[in-house]
Amino acid sequence: MNAIRPGSARAWLLAIRPRTLPVSLAPVLVGTAVAWASDGLRAGPALAAALGALLLQIGSNFANDVFDFEKGADTTERIGPPRATQAGLLSPRAMRVGMAVVFGLAICVGAYLTAVAGPAIVVVGVVSILAAIAYTGGPWPLGYHGLGDAAVFLFFGPVAVMGTTFVQTGSLPPLAALASLPVGFLAAGILVVNNLRDIETDAKAGKRTLAVRLGSAGARLEWAALVGGAYLVALLPGILLGRSGWTVLPWLSVPMALRLWQVVRRVDSGPELNEALAGTAKLAFVFSLLFAVGLSV
Repeated sequence: MNAIRPGSARAWLLAIRPRTLPVSLAPVLVGTAVAWASDGLRAGPALAAALGALLLQIGSNFANDVFDFEKGADTTERIGPPRATQAGLLSPRAMRVGMAVVFGLAICVGAYLTAVAGPAIVVVGVVSILAAIAYTGGPWPLGYHGLGDAAVFLFFGPVAVMGTTFVQTGSLPPLAALASLPVGFLAAGILVVNNLRDIETDAKAGKRTLAVRLGSAGARLEWAALVGGAYLVALLPGILLGRSGWTVLPWLSVPMALRLWQVVRRVDSGPELNEALAGTAKLAFVFSLLFAVGLSV
């Protein structure tokens, strides 16, 4: 940390949190696979959806960095990866400027997608940006009132997957809705590990995440339910919609999930939960990649 100069490119890279970015691409992969399965794949909108998802994720990371610091949730007691504002590497003002730039770029991508897919994309884009800010910012931040898990599920699952399919096909086939559920479950699972790790510092700061409300045991059960639910729902395209048996490909990642569960169910210390957090993010991406391949066959 001492080697990072305040205001430097490395400070901004820390604030971007690159390890979180593959999670934003997972729903784009699945949504594009649904478009392919619906004979509607379009490379331009697919790439724009991926870029828009990355920008929204980065903007959300900037918002969380500055708003958690200002609300007292990020202190020296925090055991997660360092935050740029809390560490003094970027000022709150600089972070707000960065947010404005990133969300401005996302709006430019949204303008292209609106030209391609129609005005419905305006609503999706505006709501997504507002949700990214309202997660930790504003007068009633979602993450501070136990609604973060639901918001992550909604925007990384149904909104992102179905939106990606829509900008390519102009329609919302039932497969898009069904395929969005496991992606959203696993994205929410990442947040559960994050909040389990931060349960004590969040409680002190008045951040009433669902993990704080449920307690450690309840958060662990939530993680198991979300991850287990993702694998079960992945079977439904074949059962309900007659898709090929290849849609069971995500089950190849079950060993990863079981190894992570061994950590989540018993560990309370920060460093190991940090690894479980990164592992759950990796699981979400691998699962989604396998699911996308299975849906495409």
